[in-house]
Amino acid sequence: MTKSLNRRKFLRGTALAGAGALATPALAAGEGVTLKMQAAWGGGIFLENAQSYVNRVNEMSGGDLKIDLLPVNSVVKTSQMQDAVHRGVLDAAHYVPAYWYSKSKTASLFGTGPCFGWSSQEVLGWVYYGGGQELFDELMASLQLNVVSFFNSPMPAQPLGWFKEEIKDASQMKGLKYRTVGLAADVLLEMGMSVVQLPGGEIQPAMKSGLIDAAEFNNPTSDRDFGMQDVSKHYHLASFHQSQEFFECTFNKEKFESLPAELQAILKYASEAENSNFYWNNTKRYADDLVTLRDEQGVNVYRTPDSVMAEQLKAWDIVVDRISGEDAFFAKVIESQKAYAKNVMNYLNLNQPDYKLAYKHYFG
Repeated sequence: MTKSLNRRKFLRGTALAGAGALATPALAAGEGVTLKMQAAWGGGIFLENAQSYVNRVNEMSGGDLKIDLLPVNSVVKTSQMQDAVHRGVLDAAHYVPAYWYSKSKTASLFGTGPCFGWSSQEVLGWVYYGGGQELFDELMASLQLNVVSFFNSPMPAQPLGWFKEEIKDASQMKGLKYRTVGLAADVLLEMGMSVVQLPGGEIQPAMKSGLIDAAEFNNPTSDRDFGMQDVSKHYHLASFHQSQEFFECTFNKEKFESLPAELQAILKYASEAENSNFYWNNTKRYADDLVTLRDEQGVNVYRTPDSVMAEQLKAWDIVVDRISGEDAFFAKVIESQKAYAKNVMNYLNLNQPDYKLAYKHYFG
């Protein structure tokens, strides 16, 4: 046997030959399948995260499967990505469910829903072990969408964002033109804000021109890359408007099901593997860039007052009750999430020590 012969392919080929009349996948292993995946990101840390997932798939497949990652708007606009995957114009997409929220408000519950005392880590736990994936698949079937999706990358809570002055009370937010997406738009409308939904790259120019008064995107690194520090010096961290979110890697269902089972598994488990890498990498980057914004670029960094976040929770209650009354499936997902959060967070809240207490002990 020559050194150039791939042992894994040789053994797999031998097994297939021995299987005789057994059915084989539509695409035989070893054909070298290439998938075109468009990301919702034109650059910055989120495009790096998408590339990290792609790299894992490409390396794990040993050449049998390759994903070509395309940046934002390469084939279709972000708002059209899910339809493009459904129709097979794209093989795959990397985005967040809030970006196709216009199809179903339930979409926002898979990431940017109400906070039941949990973080993105626990919401992903609900997806994998609390029935969330099954509910998502049911939603896709009800919308007659020809897609398969995997979720990964638990994001820290998103900042309340950038304002023209320090926010000390929720009353200061009333009437402000504010950028956000998904169900957060409904929540902040309920709090009296005027909400504008814009792509990430348009936020800074919109605030600079006065089209909006305040904005959030996601994290200190992306905000700094966008240049938000050049249009505002008042940055509020901590908020319940989008206190948990993660990425969605979505694939055309027919294309996905045509792959051999081992390649389907790689697409799935590479998504799970990316969870840890995202959290470790991004948390460090966010922390470093927050220090740069504060210490080198003159940004005033505040923690959003608890009184403002309490008003957000009240607004969430109103929004959730209203939509649940209009949409039985939305209500079904909410009840599933509540049951999971009540159980898991009961354990975590009892077991976790007060990390702030230890932090103050050492760092003041």
